[in-house]
Amino acid sequence: MPSLFQQIQAGKLWDFHGGIHPPLRKAQTAQKPIGVLPLPDRLYIPLRQHIGVPGKLLVRVGQRVLKGQPLTNADNSMAVPVHAPTSGTIIAINEHISAHPSALPEPTITLAPDGQDEWRELFPLNLATSDNLSLLERIQESGIAGMGGAGFPTHLKAGLTQPVDYLIINAVECEPYISADDALMQEGAITIVKGIDILCKLLNPKAVLIGIEDDKPIASASLKAACSQREHYYVRDLPTKYPSGGEKQLIQLLTNKEVPAGRRPIDIGIVMLNVGTAFAIAQAVLDDHPLLSRVVTVTGETLRQPQNVLALIGTPVIDLLNFCGYQHQAEEKVIMGGPMMGFTLPDLTVPVIKTTNCILAPTSIELPAPGKETDCIRCSACADVCPASLLPQQLLWYSKAKDPAKLDEYNLFDCIECGACAYVCPSEIPLVQYYRVAKADIREQQREAVKAEQAKARFEARNARLEREKQERMARNQKLAQAREQAQQGAGNSDAVAAALARIKAKQAEQSAAPADREQMLAEREAKKQQARAYQAARAADLLPTERAAPAAQQNNTASGETTTTEPAAAKNAAVAAAVARAKARKAAQVQAEQQSQVVEAEQTKQPEAIAPPAAQADIDPRKAAIAAAIARAKAKKQADSEKS
Repeated sequence: MPSLFQQIQAGKLWDFHGGIHPPLRKAQTAQKPIGVLPLPDRLYIPLRQHIGVPGKLLVRVGQRVLKGQPLTNADNSMAVPVHAPTSGTIIAINEHISAHPSALPEPTITLAPDGQDEWRELFPLNLATSDNLSLLERIQESGIAGMGGAGFPTHLKAGLTQPVDYLIINAVECEPYISADDALMQEGAITIVKGIDILCKLLNPKAVLIGIEDDKPIASASLKAACSQREHYYVRDLPTKYPSGGEKQLIQLLTNKEVPAGRRPIDIGIVMLNVGTAFAIAQAVLDDHPLLSRVVTVTGETLRQPQNVLALIGTPVIDLLNFCGYQHQAEEKVIMGGPMMGFTLPDLTVPVIKTTNCILAPTSIELPAPGKETDCIRCSACADVCPASLLPQQLLWYSKAKDPAKLDEYNLFDCIECGACAYVCPSEIPLVQYYRVAKADIREQQREAVKAEQAKARFEARNARLEREKQERMARNQKLAQAREQAQQGAGNSDAVAAALARIKAKQAEQSAAPADREQMLAEREAKKQQARAYQAARAADLLPTERAAPAAQQNNTASGETTTTEPAAAKNAAVAAAVARAKARKAAQVQAEQQSQVVEAEQTKQPEAIAPPAAQADIDPRKAAIAAAIARAKAKKQADSEKS
């Protein structure tokens, strides 16, 4: 049995499950040359036109830019820059309606062309002398993203390090009305093949498979002629069937391989790129032309001249329609994309972006509005035509029930939103819209879960940091406390030694001073005793003559028989003086007695200060009092004697 590669070389094709055959309606544009749109008055250039993150803004309002000048910088692997499609002035950087089914506003640069179309300096690369890193950098810096699907950054696909068996170039373009890639292949097949050469140098595949539907004979012939000199470049004409242009479906058609659910084509050794992407790669590497424009199919019966147009990125849809002779009619819609996977535009100022391949302006008869939705009759027609072999009916129920677990179980994200199920549904149920809403809800839940996990991780990290800082602080405090304690212990020991020495010195001083104090105290005590004795002696000497003189005088007077009549005043004065003297003597005796008691108490309590004489003691001297009393008595006696004589 021949191997898979041998079967592929022999031109064998396979098939995929399901699929439909809607009317093609491509003839009115596919046979016409590509038109070139004049410069519009305004270009609205969104900062993000791909899957990933926007680049860093490089320009400011009022700045003049040249054609091909980068407006953003790719500072992330998932970012690709955008460039100025022509020379002009930046007049605004603000929110503008997006080219997305949600029509949500997004950051957009508004450029006013100056009509000069002046290029920046160009630096083409030589493919023969350039290494892979230089080629990948040029692809990223040129802002190239997938131009046939969701806009995945091309440098990531082209820079894969896993071994690649087959490089598949998608030229199928199976959706009705759209013929942009068909026209590009007819006019730029050689450039497309040069882009494939660059991809082969980067990926080194075993073979290149170019899939194209058999309703494009001119484009197929052009590609075959351009590939005639390349070995292992195979152009395969596929039966016309929608959606044979889907990534997984085309892989199955050309290789009979199936991409597992939730996996990528590279996991089975396959890389797929669009013909428009290959064309842009060749221009970027060989001519240093960033992705500034693309071919857009502008068609529909409301247009007088439907055709494929080479439009600058950022061109408003209304300019494309007017260029093709748009005849606006009330209640008629304009669709970005094809009739199967496109979405209605809420505003005609929506700009053309890197993934825009068609602007459809049909009449209400040409593309009537869907009928009223009714209940599912369980006919299973949707399951029969599903190219991903899903069960659209179950997905519908769980989408309405908002059951993410069941939706995941039934592989909702394997749905390519081709619209085949809705196309055959007799109940007019917009199945794809339900799936899109369910996907958006799940993505939002996943984002919230990721945010919650990140917040939890930050919270735990913060708590861990605070706990770590707390432990470190406690450890520092313990070390400081130990240091202080050791210092205090050292200081306490020295203080204790000093205190002991001081006590010893004080005791020695006290012992040396005690004998002198005691001798002084004894001397003072003896002096007090001498004073007391002298006082007693003086008092005794003072009292005895008076007591003796009075009886003698009395006896003399009695014996002589004389009646003695002394002066009452003199006697009274002498008596008063004697009484005063005696009172002073008694007071001095009392003071002396008090001092003696204080001396005794002070000696008992060892309070020398208690024996100090009071201030009043200095004024009273017992001997002086006794002498004064004796003098007073002598005067009285002398006066009495003089009166007798």
